[in-house]
Amino acid sequence: MSETIPALKWGIEQRLEFIEFRLFWDGRVNRSDIIEVFGVSVPQASKDLAQYQELAPRNLEYDKSAKRYVCTSHFQPRFLKPDPDAYLARLRSLSEGQTKPSESWIASPPDADVALTPKRDINMDVLRTVLAAIRDQRSVEIFYQSMNKERPDPMWRRITPHAFGYDGLRWHARAYCHLQHAFDDFLLPRALKCRGLGAPGLLANDDHLWREHFSFEIIPHPKLTPSQQAVVAKDYGMKGGKRTLTVRYAMLFYVLKRLGLLNEAREQDPRQQHIVLLESADVQSALRRVESSTSMAEKN
Repeated sequence: MSETIPALKWGIEQRLEFIEFRLFWDGRVNRSDIIEVFGVSVPQASKDLAQYQELAPRNLEYDKSAKRYVCTSHFQPRFLKPDPDAYLARLRSLSEGQTKPSESWIASPPDADVALTPKRDINMDVLRTVLAAIRDQRSVEIFYQSMNKERPDPMWRRITPHAFGYDGLRWHARAYCHLQHAFDDFLLPRALKCRGLGAPGLLANDDHLWREHFSFEIIPHPKLTPSQQAVVAKDYGMKGGKRTLTVRYAMLFYVLKRLGLLNEAREQDPRQQHIVLLESADVQSALRRVESSTSMAEKN
């Protein structure tokens, strides 16, 4: 809506957003919902509902028989940007036990489950120290277990971290390695312990693979039927039968791996591999650039 919303305190605005979340996704909200989630008093919850009704009178109406407010057909969001991904992220976090039901804001969560991903054991002290090193632009020594055959046993490695990356399964620290004299990725679960904040090596501005981005296009697998290709295009948000993805060079390997595009996807079973690269030559060239700038040792 184009009407200007008056400036509100953060706590009040959050509760008004919650009211709108419940109306939009659950179709109803009442005073006890606000009390349960935010721990406010009965008068405060009543005041919040009254204020929301004043700011968005067409969005809700009171159902006397059910003793609750319900969403109307005229609903227009004022505080919430409805997003299916955001809702499903809350449902996923709830299903994985990462959040409590009240923290998810979902009133009556549907029965849901998430494909099991084993939890990675990350040393708390390591994470805190790496965070401090990033914050203060310093280096840190980590006792790191590499999968490199030349370093079969854990050893102390000094790194200057500047960012984190997530490949869908694992978190890694993006850092300058003082041993290899290059930027590389260090999986947090393999950093067994840490010590000694010190002088930094190269910093984030020197990590060109992190700062620079690469774009590539995906299309439905050509061996799918026209109707199957159409639904794949919809599934991946394609326009005109293709979609451009833009990623950091440093994350390209992980993105391609997760999408099943590291190898020749066109030769894979289209029932299993639904998308392919429009032009694979440019992608392979970009991967060679990544490989020439880092050992790739920590990626495997």
